[in-house]
Amino acid sequence: IARQHKIIRTIAAHFRGLDGGAENGFRGYFLTFMIAYLRDFGMKFHFIAESFETSVPWGNVLMLCEGVKRRVRSACKESGVQAEPFVSCRVTQTYDTGACVYFYFGFSWKGLKDPVSVFTHVESSAREEILALGGSLSHHHGVGKHRQQWLQAQISDPGVAMLSGVKKAVDPRNVFGSGNLVGDGSGIPAHH
Repeated sequence: IARQHKIIRTIAAHFRGLDGGAENGFRGYFLTFMIAYLRDFGMKFHFIAESFETSVPWGNVLMLCEGVKRRVRSACKESGVQAEPFVSCRVTQTYDTGACVYFYFGFSWKGLKDPVSVFTHVESSAREEILALGGSLSHHHGVGKHRQQWLQAQISDPGVAMLSGVKKAVDPRNVFGSGNLVGDGSGIPAHH
């Protein structure tokens, strides 16, 4: 473990990172568990928020963090969000080759005609920036219906065909995770 800590500190120092200590990790995980409750509470006060994650090589971490925060702010502004949005990020898992970066963002939707469309636009803009800066489609939250629109570009037509083939082989009745990676979820038997 001491060797791993030394490696992590060396990598972090090279990319202007800090060792925040174990306590900050515990606080971060507490925030991760609380975010859904805070999100629901905030909606009552015209504040919409969410978290998302990616993985990225070490050489792109800082550029990705700065770029995604900039993109969230600009997408909010172009969508008519009046107040400055909240946007932050943190590295949650580290590996020899890169890191998992969590982003948290939110904005006041007061006065917006269609806050859900604005939210979708802002989050999609952030995901496009992540992909443009070398981040992955997802680290551990998965792809699902929410990020399916970017899957083909990330894994190619043969990759999508492979996933479709596996899905058909192990779930021919399309019961599990219908439409989460491939397809649109149609064809689920009526008795399910």
